[in-house]
Amino acid sequence: MDSRLYSQADFASIEGKDIMERAQIFAEFMSDLRERHHLQYRRVSLTGSTPVMKVVDPYTGQIRDMIYLASNDYLNLTHHPRVIKAGRDALDKYGAGAGSVPLLGGTTDLHVGLEEDIARFKGCESAIIYTSGFGSNAGTLISLLQKEDCAILDMLVHASIVDGCQSTNIRYFSHNDMASLERALKRSQDKYRTRLVVVDGVYSMDGDIARLDRIVELSHHYGAYVMIDEAHATGVLGENGRGTPEHFNLEGKVDIVAGTLSKGLGGVGGFIASSKALVEYIRYYSRHYIFSTAMAPQVAGSLREALKVIEEEPELREKLWNNINYFRKALLTMGFNTGNAETAIFPIIIGDDLKVKEICRRCHEANIYVNPVVYPAVSKKLSRVRISLMAQHTRDQLDQVLDVLDIVGREYGVI
Repeated sequence: MDSRLYSQADFASIEGKDIMERAQIFAEFMSDLRERHHLQYRRVSLTGSTPVMKVVDPYTGQIRDMIYLASNDYLNLTHHPRVIKAGRDALDKYGAGAGSVPLLGGTTDLHVGLEEDIARFKGCESAIIYTSGFGSNAGTLISLLQKEDCAILDMLVHASIVDGCQSTNIRYFSHNDMASLERALKRSQDKYRTRLVVVDGVYSMDGDIARLDRIVELSHHYGAYVMIDEAHATGVLGENGRGTPEHFNLEGKVDIVAGTLSKGLGGVGGFIASSKALVEYIRYYSRHYIFSTAMAPQVAGSLREALKVIEEEPELREKLWNNINYFRKALLTMGFNTGNAETAIFPIIIGDDLKVKEICRRCHEANIYVNPVVYPAVSKKLSRVRISLMAQHTRDQLDQVLDVLDIVGREYGVI
C-alpha cells in the first residue's frame, strides 16, 4: 500500500469490511508510513517532558537528544523541584492510589484542598476535579445538556467538548466570529431550555485566543450561559497566569470555567469551576466523575504545589513569553504562515499533507521534535507542522530550530 495516496479517514469505514478486516488494512497503511519515515507519533521518551529530550529513534533504535517542541508543559512544571517533592511527600503519606471513587472512599484532604485551590485560582465559588481533561469536559456536558437544550460551539473547540454534546442539540459558529455567534444566538432564542456557548480559551491547533469579552457580552445579552475550556491558557495567559478570564478582566463573570491539569500545571486530570450549586449538581450527576477512581494522591499533591509555583514564580511565565515573542517574530520574518497564533502554540500552515510529513521527517533527522497535523485532524488546505514552546527553551535551542526550519521551508517551497 502506498500511504501517500490515503489518509486515516479512509479506514474509519470501508464498505463490506468488518472491524478486524478494517484493522488489518489500516495496519498496512501504518506499515508503509513507517517505511517512509512519515510516522512521527508515539516516539518513546527516556526523560519525560524536557526542552531537550532523549528519544528512542523508531527507525534506527538509536537514542537521540532532540529539541522537544511538542509539549504542553509550557512552564516545565513536570520537572520543577517543588512540584516533584510535593508529589513524593504525598506518595509517602497516602500511597500510590486513592483506592476508591470520589463519592465513596477515594476523597482525601489533598483532593478537597486541590478543588479549593482551583476555585480560588479561577475566581469561582467551587470546583470539581476529574482524572482526565477529556473526562471533565465530556462528563460535565453530558450531565448538563439533554435533548431539550442546546450547545453553541465555536467550530474549532476541542474534541472532548464535541463528544460531550452528542446527546443535545448543537449549533456551530465560525471560529472567533462574533457576527456568526450572534446569528446562532438569535436563531436559537426561545427554542431550548438551556443554551450554553462553549469555547476554548486558547485553541490547541491554532494558538489563538477566544474573544472572551465579546463572547460573554453577547451570550449573556441573549440569555445564554458561557463555558470556557482553559486547557492551554492556565499558567500562560493573564497577569498572574490565571487564564483567559483574567486576561480579559472577566474573573467571576464566566458561568463555567473548565480546563486540564496536564498542561501548564504539569500533571494530569481536569477540572470544572463554577458556582457551588452547579458543582454539587455535577458531582452527583456526572458519570465520568462518579464511576472513575479518584485522582492519585501524589498527582493531587504535585498539582497543589504547581498552582503555588505559578503564583510565586512569575519569572517562568516571563521566560515563556520572551520565547514566544522571539520565535513568532523569526517565523514571520522568514515568511512562514502561522495563522493567527498568539500564544505558545505555533502552527506552520502548509496545506499539503505530504510536504508536512516530509518536513517533519527532515526535522526528526535533524533532532528537532515537532508534530505533523494532517487530514482529517484538520482540513487538507490547513495541514500543518505544530510547534509548542516551553519556558526553559534557550535562545540557542530556538535558533537551532529556526535554522532547520529555514532550510526545509525553502527546500519544500513553503517560504
